[in-house]
Amino acid sequence: MIELDRLVKNFGDLVAVNQVSLRLARGEFFAMLGPNAAGKTTTIKLLAGLIKPTSGTARICGFDIQTQPLEARRRLAYVPDFPFLYDKLTAWEFFRFTGQLFQLDAARIEKNARELVRRFHLSEFVDRPIEGLSHGTRQRIAIVSALLHDPEVFVIDEPMVGLDPQHARVVKDVLKERSLAGMTVLVSTHQLSIAEEMADRIGIINGGKLIAVGTREELRRQSGATGELEEIFLSLTAPATGAQ
Repeated sequence: MIELDRLVKNFGDLVAVNQVSLRLARGEFFAMLGPNAAGKTTTIKLLAGLIKPTSGTARICGFDIQTQPLEARRRLAYVPDFPFLYDKLTAWEFFRFTGQLFQLDAARIEKNARELVRRFHLSEFVDRPIEGLSHGTRQRIAIVSALLHDPEVFVIDEPMVGLDPQHARVVKDVLKERSLAGMTVLVSTHQLSIAEEMADRIGIINGGKLIAVGTREELRRQSGATGELEEIFLSLTAPATGAQ
């Protein structure tokens, strides 16, 4: 459902993404971890088609995001770490606008939106202009709008930004339920607890390279660490030491 094949992205002399290859199956819940400036967000933007790779390919459900963008994006939902919303619209207006972009009929938009609004506890906010809503409420609106068209692939960067524990739990539950029903989920996060709790596999990216991929037990064997995911992560991403 997600295929990255030797992706490279250079910004001048900086190699932000370096030969990243990855395959995610239908229904897989995958967490991408990495230090700051490791290449996580750039990799996600390449996958979503927001920037062009220097070389390599990214495919969604078999469709190349660069050469078959409409077919790929019909099947994809992407929520960035700071999602863009139209502040002058109400949440309902934004949901209708988003649904129409994906060519959903009015009845399906209404049905899907009402169920998601109920699930994400947004009923009291849907008729208010988005500009007056809190960051956490805006984040939930962005996630609901991304789920409206029942995507086959869901990509989200730092999903819990601004969410209180109650609504973070809702997001976790909904994404895991969708994953179990067949939606492929890729989460990029700094929160190791999300990866530990929810991911089928975990990928660790550092210096633009995908340095380790596997279950927590597989990563433990690769790292030689014996403790929790934090110890494994720190072991795999520790700066190299040696003579200067």
